[in-house]
Amino acid sequence: MNSVKLLNLLALLLAATPTNVGAIPAGPVTSFERLPTNGQFRILTETTTTLLSILAGDTVRLQTVKRGDAFTEPGKPSIVIKTKWEDDVTSTVDETNDKEITVSWVNKKEGSNARYTVHIPKAPAALKVAITGTNGNAVYEESLPIDIGVNYTSQYLTHGGEEQFFGGGMQNGRFTHKFNTIKVERSDNWDDKGTPNSSPFYMSTKGYGIFRNTFSPGTYDFTTTKAPNGVVTTHAEPRFDAYIFLSPSLKGILDPFTQVTGRPFLPPMYGLELGDSDCYLHNANRGERRTLSYTTEIADGYVENDMPVGWLLVNDGYGCGYEDLPETAAMLASRNISMGLWTEFDLTNQPYEVQEGQVRVRKLDEKWIGEGYEFALSGCEIAYNGIEDYSDARGFVWTVEGWAGTQRCSVMWSGDQKGTWENIRVHIPTFQGAGLSAQAWTSGDIDGIWTGSAITYTRDLQHKAFAPVVMSMSGWAPFDKQPWRYGEPYTSINRKYLKLRQSLLPYFYSFAAEAYFKGIPPIRALVLEYPNDPVTWTTAVQYEFLFGTQFLVAPVYTEGAVVRNGIYLPEGTWFDYWRGGVRYHGNQVLNGFPAPLDTLPLFVKAGSIIPMWGNVNSFREVDKERDDLILDLYPASGAFEFDLYEDDMVTRKHRVGEYSYQKFTMTSSGDDKVEFDIGQVVGEYTGKPAIRGYKLKVHADLVFTQTVENTVDVKNVECNIVDAVISLEKDNVILVRIPRFATSESKHIVLSMRPRAVVGNNFVFQN
Repeated sequence: MNSVKLLNLLALLLAATPTNVGAIPAGPVTSFERLPTNGQFRILTETTTTLLSILAGDTVRLQTVKRGDAFTEPGKPSIVIKTKWEDDVTSTVDETNDKEITVSWVNKKEGSNARYTVHIPKAPAALKVAITGTNGNAVYEESLPIDIGVNYTSQYLTHGGEEQFFGGGMQNGRFTHKFNTIKVERSDNWDDKGTPNSSPFYMSTKGYGIFRNTFSPGTYDFTTTKAPNGVVTTHAEPRFDAYIFLSPSLKGILDPFTQVTGRPFLPPMYGLELGDSDCYLHNANRGERRTLSYTTEIADGYVENDMPVGWLLVNDGYGCGYEDLPETAAMLASRNISMGLWTEFDLTNQPYEVQEGQVRVRKLDEKWIGEGYEFALSGCEIAYNGIEDYSDARGFVWTVEGWAGTQRCSVMWSGDQKGTWENIRVHIPTFQGAGLSAQAWTSGDIDGIWTGSAITYTRDLQHKAFAPVVMSMSGWAPFDKQPWRYGEPYTSINRKYLKLRQSLLPYFYSFAAEAYFKGIPPIRALVLEYPNDPVTWTTAVQYEFLFGTQFLVAPVYTEGAVVRNGIYLPEGTWFDYWRGGVRYHGNQVLNGFPAPLDTLPLFVKAGSIIPMWGNVNSFREVDKERDDLILDLYPASGAFEFDLYEDDMVTRKHRVGEYSYQKFTMTSSGDDKVEFDIGQVVGEYTGKPAIRGYKLKVHADLVFTQTVENTVDVKNVECNIVDAVISLEKDNVILVRIPRFATSESKHIVLSMRPRAVVGNNFVFQN
C-alpha cells in the first residue's frame, strides 16, 4: 500500500464515529466505471465496492459491500417484484471536474423534465453520494461515508431544519418522526410505540424516499440536525442495498416504491364491510360450541339488528378447529356473508377449505408467522395465493408482523389490545403512518380483544367505521363484542355508523382502486393532500385524518369528552356532516366542537361529489339498474370532479382491464346556480348496468316554500331536466331525482336556486 492510500485509510479510521469503532467506512474513490447495462456504474474504494443503477427517471439503486464481497439479494420470498426496467433513461457522465464525477439524467415521468444529478467526489475526499435536482439544490446528501461493520451497515444523511420524515411502516401511535428514533423490526410490542408491521422505508419532505432492501431489523434515528451525523439509519447486516425514490411530492415517492415492492392489493367488496371473528367450536374461554349452529346465531344477530356485515371468521382461537364447513358457508352465503378461517399452523388443506368450504378470508396468527420478516411475507403469500389458486375470488388475508411487500397480499392489523381510551388514541396516528409506507389496508379490533366497555366500544367503532378495514373480535373479553351486545343507546349508534360506512363504499372503493393503481392509501394523513401546509407535517394533526380526499375525521379519544378540541381544518370550506347548514373556513383550529356520544366529528369539503348507496346491509343487495346511485353534492364556487371506479367487486377480472370509470363534474359560480354533468360509464365488466338512475342530494342554502306534497316551490329551484323530480329532504338538502337513462350516454343538469344570506361561518334563513 503506498503512502497516499495509507494516509487516506488512517484519516477514515480517525474520523470514525463512536458507533462505528471497529468498522472501516468507504474511502476515496479509486475507480469509476460505466458498465454495459444501461445506467449502471461500478465505484471502487480501498474498502468497498458500490453499484450505482439509474433504474428509472425517479428511481436509483445504490448497493455497497465490502471490497471483495458479492452483491446479494436479501432472501426469499423477494421483497422486490419489479426486476425489469424500461431502457429509456439516458444518463450523461462528466468526469472533467477536478473535485467530482457527475451522472445526470432527465426524469420524464415528472412531466416537467426534472433533471437529477448524482455527485461522486474524487480523491482525496471519501465517497459520499449526493443527488441534486433541477435547481442544483441537494435532494439527497450523505453526510458521512457508508459504514459497513461485522454485523451492521449504517447510512448518514444530512438533516435539514425544516425537513420532516414519514414512514417506517406501522409505528403504533406515530405518523411523523422528526426528532425521534423508530425501530424497524419484528416486535411483540403491539401497544404505543410498538411495531406490529414495520417497513424499511421512509420519506423526506426534501424530495426523496429510501427503501432498504433487507429482511434484517434496523433503527432509524431522526433525532439530530447537527452535522456530521444527521439522519442515521442502521440495519443488522454487513451489506447496503437501497432504492432511492426521487419526487417533490410524497405521492410521487409512493408510486415508484410500490412499483418496486408491489401495489396494495384491491380487496373484494365484502372485505371492506364489517368482519366478525370468534371461535365457534372448541372455545377455551366460552366452552364447547357447534360451528354451524353458533355461526348461524351470530349471522342472524346481524340480520335481526339490521346491521351490515361482510364476513365471519368461524375458528379464531387456539385449538378451536371447525366442522361442517360447506354447510356453514352455504348458510352464510344465504345471508350475503362470506366465510373466513384463522390459522395457527401452516396451511395444508387449502383445496378443501377454499373449494368445498368456500373460504374467502384468511387470518394468520403470530403462532405461525410470528418469526416475521421473510417467514411472515411467505405465509402471507401462501394464504393469499391459496384463495386465488382454488377459486375465482381475490385473495383477502389479515396478518401481523408485516414488512415491505406485505401490502401486496394482506391487511395488516395492529395486534391484540385492550378496549381502552388509550387504545383509541394510539390508533388514530397509527393508520395514517402506515399509509405513508403504502400499507393501504390496516386496522385494529373494535375495542380491542380484552376488557372494554359500552362507551369505548361505541367511540372506537365510530373511529374504525372510517378505518381502511374493520373487524370486531369476541371470545377473549368477559363478554362478546358484536355491535349490538350492549343494548340501547349503543346499538342504534353503532348501527348508524356501520350503515354510513356501507353507504359510502362506492366512494371509498374508488380510493381502494387508486391504492391498487398508484400506491396511494385510501386513509390519508393530511400531509398527503395538503403538503404545502406546514401544520400538516406535525403532530398538531395526528388525531385526525382524511377518509379518501373529501372527508375529515376527528375521533373522540378522551374519557368523558362531549366536545372535541384541536381540530385543524386545512384550506377550503368544510361542512359539518351532521349539521349540513354549518360551514367552517379552513386554516383554523376548532375547539369545543360538540361531540356527544352519538356524534363523531366529521367534515366534508365544499366542492365534494360523494357517490353513495342507499340503505343496504350488503353490497350483494345492490341492483345497479334498479337502485338509484346517490350523489351527495356540496356545491362551491369553481369546478370539481369525481371519478367513480366500478368492477364486479369480487373476482380478479379487474387485473385484465375489466372495470369502468364514470366522471361526475360540478361547476358553480355561487349559491344560485349549480351545473352538474353525469358522464358515460366507460369500460366493461360483468354486472355493469346498461341503465341507471341518479338521486342528487344538493346541500344548498335556499329560500324555499314547502308544499303539501313535500316538494320545493319551483320559483326557488328550477332544473333543466323536464322529468326530474325535485323534493326537500331537510332544510338545507334538495333532492333531485334524475330518471334512469343509458350508461352509454351523458347528461348535463342545471339547477337554478335562490340562496339565503350568509352570516359569519354559518348560513341562516333570510327574513
